Amino acid sequence: MDPDLSLFHALREGDRSALGRGITLIESERESDLLRARVLVERCLPHGGRSLRLGITGIPGVGKSTLIDALGTWMIDKRHRVAVLAIDPSSARTGGSILGDKTRMERLAVKDAAFIRPTPAAGNLGGVARRTRESIALCEAAGYDRIIVETVGTGQSELDVDHLTDLNLLLLIAGAGDELQGIKRGIMEVADVIAFTKAEGDARMRAEAARRDLRSAISLLPLRPSGRSAELLLTSAISGEGIAELGDRIELLRAADHASGYQEEHRRAQNLHWMDQAVLHGLRDLLKHDPRLTKLIPALHAEVLAGAKSPFAAADEILALFRTDGAPRP
Repeated sequence: MDPDLSLFHALREGDRSALGRGITLIESERESDLLRARVLVERCLPHGGRSLRLGITGIPGVGKSTLIDALGTWMIDKRHRVAVLAIDPSSARTGGSILGDKTRMERLAVKDAAFIRPTPAAGNLGGVARRTRESIALCEAAGYDRIIVETVGTGQSELDVDHLTDLNLLLLIAGAGDELQGIKRGIMEVADVIAFTKAEGDARMRAEAARRDLRSAISLLPLRPSGRSAELLLTSAISGEGIAELGDRIELLRAADHASGYQEEHRRAQNLHWMDQAVLHGLRDLLKHDPRLTKLIPALHAEVLAGAKSPFAAADEILALFRTDGAPRP
């Protein structure tokens, strides 16, 4: 049998090792893997779509992984299968990343019904990795009905997750202030639920005061496309306070969006977005591998570095050569 077909069948049977190998394949940048990855994703797509896709974002230190550990465990106790796609910051120079999320999800990592996949952002903007959408398709085909996407957590740029998920959970720390939070209006506008973390002991009073203050600010923001404003909750992943309430709230919102038809409408719009993204990525790949440009681009780089040519003129020269069949200039 075709080894890639065997991989697909093993993945469909819920083999976590096969799922990991499948995601490695679709993340590969090797030319020889691109067609294989595309075929695997196309095989998986008809078997997905029935999960809840939940985005979780917040600055480093807010406790994303710890909360996911508690929330994911709660979901498994409710007889769900949970896949966590944890996007890790990566070096702009080396592409290296820490990939330590799995070690911070100790309870979830040992559950048979859980799959945790740390993935480097690899310079991709928007808080998610380039192949996260495809990874979701593979996880759904493998039988995971609760998909959690943990974003990089760099603040205002965390907006791509709204093109991937059904619901978004924003985590905040009471008393951190805007300077530390690094999260302002943009990211709050894509939040369906906002949870203050570490709201235990003396910190609970600060969290309650912060929730009251934020509730007033939220009222000034436009409603989500679902017609709702973000709900505000208090949680403590350490003590477990608020985790069941958070889980129940997420499930209720998902049920309401499914019943109203909003979830399906939202996903169709997301598909259009990812088609556009696939075209842009494909054009970049074509530019990179066009033999006519392999000598021109390094020469233009040198001219731009030397100040002999503006970056705009150099870009026009590349696009002019790349344009084929007499396509008109826009």
